[in-house]
Amino acid sequence: MIALASDHGGYDLKMIIAEHLKERGLSYKDYGCYDKNSCDYPDFGKAAAAAVKENECDKGIIVCTTGIGISITANRIPGIRCALCSEPYSAKMTREHNDANILALGGAIIGVNIALAIVDTFLDTPFSAEEKHQRRIDKMQ
Repeated sequence: MIALASDHGGYDLKMIIAEHLKERGLSYKDYGCYDKNSCDYPDFGKAAAAAVKENECDKGIIVCTTGIGISITANRIPGIRCALCSEPYSAKMTREHNDANILALGGAIIGVNIALAIVDTFLDTPFSAEEKHQRRIDKMQ
């Protein structure tokens, strides 16, 4: 299951991602927000990150206007490795090398097609499990 969350600035992109996940046959849980009224991204970023930390969800995708604030919020939760990506190569590398468990996107920064390519890359790329990468992740924690 994928944890989804956004603030008002990421709401439209989050809803497009939710539909894309459905089309791929992937389940998700939406941790808010639920409309485009002004709201605070930490409330929703924390909720999605907590779901990943507690193994209620396998991975997360979170969106705010730039992706910056919500990614900082998620990374404050122990055990979360959230990567803000704006192109597929970064999504691939953060999965392979960092075993990132949450993807952050900027709803006003990237277009829909690139966002969905990033999502697919993030979800479809496994962690390499090479010793050097695991060692570095252990040092992060």
